[in-house]
Amino acid sequence: MKLSKNRKLVLDALDLEKVYEPIDAIKVLKEKTFVKFDETLDISINLNIDASKTEQNIKGVTNLPNGTGKKVRVAVITSDDNVTEAKESGADLYGGQEFIDNISSNKIDFDILIATPDIMPKLGKVAKILGPKGLMPNPKLGTVTKEIKNAVTSAKSGQVKFKNDKSGIVHAGIGKISFSDDKILENLKVFYSSINKSKPDSVKGSFIKKVTIASTMGVGLQINQASLR
Repeated sequence: MKLSKNRKLVLDALDLEKVYEPIDAIKVLKEKTFVKFDETLDISINLNIDASKTEQNIKGVTNLPNGTGKKVRVAVITSDDNVTEAKESGADLYGGQEFIDNISSNKIDFDILIATPDIMPKLGKVAKILGPKGLMPNPKLGTVTKEIKNAVTSAKSGQVKFKNDKSGIVHAGIGKISFSDDKILENLKVFYSSINKSKPDSVKGSFIKKVTIASTMGVGLQINQASLR
């Protein structure tokens, strides 16, 4: 792959084999940015799991204390009795059966979908559309609930879903390059802690093999796990 001049300069100035202290890695990524937009800082956590075994896969949600820096569009599907509550909760989109009909027509203009338990049976007809996009409401993720206001507030204030991929790696955005170093570090530690606590009972020995952070257009820097605990 042909490297851009800026990217080549970044690579030439970095030791990619080094294990960085978290705060040092954050500072380096900020110093080495060469684009004009506010990059996302991404974390990759390599897990010591066999992703082919269902019982070793992890899936969950965590709330970053300083948010992600990304504007999230939240939709609520509920019965007619609760539509007013959904509107007042701050949801960007809300409705009942007509909303489900829109989804059937692939009209999806939201990032997170929250549903009340009474409406879930009706969502079965659009599960094949929502599922592959990671948008199907799930009680374990807090997106199937009677507490509409709390769910919407959490979704908009920095809620991040996570699950490992087929290689046993978890990826997530933990903030923007414009965030202060301390805010990024706090988000990083909270996300790391959430993953660490998700260790399946069937996994023996160390659970997390490697942690790397990178900016959208930058390189990945491995960081010292001990400093995250």
